[in-house]
Amino acid sequence: MTSTHMNAASGARRVAIVTGGSRGIGRAVSEKLASGGLDVVVNYAGDVAAAEGAVESITAAGGSAIAVQADVADEQAVAAVFDRAADEFGGVDVVVNAAGRMTLSPIADLDLSALDRLHRTNIRGTFVVAQQAARRLRDGGSFVGFSTTVVATQFPGYGAYVASKAAVEGITMILARELRGRDITVNTVAPGPTATDLFLDGKTPEQIDALAKTPPLERLGTPADIAEVVAFITSSAGHWVNGQILRANGGMA
Repeated sequence: MTSTHMNAASGARRVAIVTGGSRGIGRAVSEKLASGGLDVVVNYAGDVAAAEGAVESITAAGGSAIAVQADVADEQAVAAVFDRAADEFGGVDVVVNAAGRMTLSPIADLDLSALDRLHRTNIRGTFVVAQQAARRLRDGGSFVGFSTTVVATQFPGYGAYVASKAAVEGITMILARELRGRDITVNTVAPGPTATDLFLDGKTPEQIDALAKTPPLERLGTPADIAEVVAFITSSAGHWVNGQILRANGGMA
């Protein structure tokens, strides 16, 4: 394998789809994979400016990327993203489902319409993207889902979010076994507290500081920290890691 991790079957460059790829962890993943020589399809839900910014950042650094809009829970829209990847770059080797939403509330108080929106994106969206990945990934490829360390730490207020992310862990672990015989890895990354807009929104400086001190490494994770993990498990070097939940969290539970 070369430094650009050429597709073994064709000698072509490898191709990645990153959902939620225009912001936060998803953007860091898009940029990291592009820097490793992959052609990247940056999927985004609605923020055109952020998506164009991600593509501009990648191309300015010498990488190759396009932006494609789709709601991950819409199967026709997601299929169209895979079609676009095939049309532009020849196929798909890596799928990273970083799209997600978070709603925090005690279970007793949660507006159930918020639960429905959360689960539409996090559960149905993961399932739809995983379904297309199972159908469309080239042999030797990789799928990466996203969970959360809170599945293990069980902080109050995260009931609905953790319910959706526990489902993600279950979906991806079953998929790893269903893809036997195709040399495709399926893993889920479960970040701890990571300094993204999604995480920082609505928290006081004191809350953020307390969370930063929780891991033994005594800091918040960064999107780049998580992107490094994704780059490893989707590379030839990380291909023996399969069917795992990787809790990338600085040493929390």
